[in-house]
Amino acid sequence: MPSGPSSAARTPFVLLVVVLLGGGLITLLLLNSALNQGSFQLNELKNKTTELTDEEQALQRDVDDYAAPDALERRARELGMVPGGSPAFLGPDGKVLGEPSVATAPKPSPTPSATPKSAPPAPTGSQAASSKPPVDPGTDPAGTLPAADGSPTGADPARTGPATAPAETPTPPTSGR
Repeated sequence: MPSGPSSAARTPFVLLVVVLLGGGLITLLLLNSALNQGSFQLNELKNKTTELTDEEQALQRDVDDYAAPDALERRARELGMVPGGSPAFLGPDGKVLGEPSVATAPKPSPTPSATPKSAPPAPTGSQAASSKPPVDPGTDPAGTLPAADGSPTGADPARTGPATAPAETPTPPTSGR
C-alpha cells in the first residue's frame, strides 16, 4: 500500500491546526498586553484619586477653620466690624417690630502682653535726600477746602501723612549757682 496519498491529505489539516494554535497564542498575547496596560492605567488613576482626595480633605479642613465662629469674629474685628445691637424687624404690613439700636464698639480691654509700637527709624543720608518734604497742614493736596481749624477735610490721610507735633529740644539743666 502506498503511503503517499494519506500523508498528503494530512498536511492541510496539520497546517490548519498549527495556524489556529499560532493565531490563538498571538491573540492571547495581545489580549494579555492590553489588560496589563489597562491595569497600569487603573493603578495610576487610583493613586491620583487618592492624592486628590487627600488634597480635597486638606482644603475642606482649611474652609472649616475659616468658617469657625471664632475665626469669623476675629476677621470681622480686623475689618473694623462690631457686634450688632438688638435687632428690629420689618413686618409684612410695614410696621417696625422692636427698637433698632446703633452698634457700638466695645471698650478694648487692656492686655498685658501688648507692647507699644515704636516709631519707624529716621531715614539715613541718601534716604533723607530722596524723601518728600512734609505736607503743610494749611495746604490741601487733595484739592478740598480746609476746615475752620486749618485741618484738611476729605483728604486722604495716607496722602497727607499723619499729623506730628514739633519735636521739643531738651534744655540742659541749670544749677542754682
